[in-house]
Amino acid sequence: MKKFFFVLLFALTANAQEHLTTGPENGTLVIVGGGRVVDTITKKYIELAGGIDAPMVVIPTAGGDDIYGEDYYFAERLRAFGVKKVTVVHTYDRAEADTEAFTQPLKDAKAVWFGGGRQWRLVDAYADTKTEQLIWEVLNKGGVIGGSSAGATIQGSYLARGDTQNNQIMMGDHEEGFGFIKNIAIDQHVLARNRQFDMFNILKNRPELLGIGIDESTAVIVKGDQFEVVGASKVLIYDGTFWSREGSQLKNLPSKDNLFYFLQSGDRYDMKSRSVVTD
Repeated sequence: MKKFFFVLLFALTANAQEHLTTGPENGTLVIVGGGRVVDTITKKYIELAGGIDAPMVVIPTAGGDDIYGEDYYFAERLRAFGVKKVTVVHTYDRAEADTEAFTQPLKDAKAVWFGGGRQWRLVDAYADTKTEQLIWEVLNKGGVIGGSSAGATIQGSYLARGDTQNNQIMMGDHEEGFGFIKNIAIDQHVLARNRQFDMFNILKNRPELLGIGIDESTAVIVKGDQFEVVGASKVLIYDGTFWSREGSQLKNLPSKDNLFYFLQSGDRYDMKSRSVVTD
């Protein structure tokens, strides 16, 4: 009986650990909710990479164009801020994404940026290739991974809006992101497009996930298991609880399955404990 109890306890503990939401052990994530990447966020990304001398790679593949040149807008934006070495990397050919020649710029990169579009294109082109492996190495070596819109959602483990048919299907034919954050679904353009209720389509089927929705021109900066909000608008948290600066004792709240709340610039959140950091 005692042995059964300990086996059961171990299984329950392992299951709980498996469902924790955790960030990267090394490096930093800059996750932007689409729209204009404001100067504050761009400067922070460059700073986290090590400054204007740090080699950076921009991946515009989510956008869907056949060809992208070195004049891709975010590459040009980084150069306008003084970054000296920016390389645009793009292919839809998984075999090419596995080659030494294609992946060479990633070997020295201190930062990688994913552009907007449809996140499933990034999965089709790069998942389980040498390209993805080297992007992980950038992060593991203490570098920074950033992205906006599709480039935000791809950083989570669950790929929200990953259907090839359209971007209104929350649980589609692509459901796995690159997983720089574990046990999370990340949505974008949330308030600008009135998407604030869409996350519940995922969470009613995958209640173990933490859901976050990031509005335009706003980012979360992730270090370890915590993030800080930066930018002009809000981040929505779907963790089955409610938080407010004025408390909630006098509020008439819906059931936990329908709760969400807002964070703003300067607010911090612990994903592992799923709680706002207030100290």
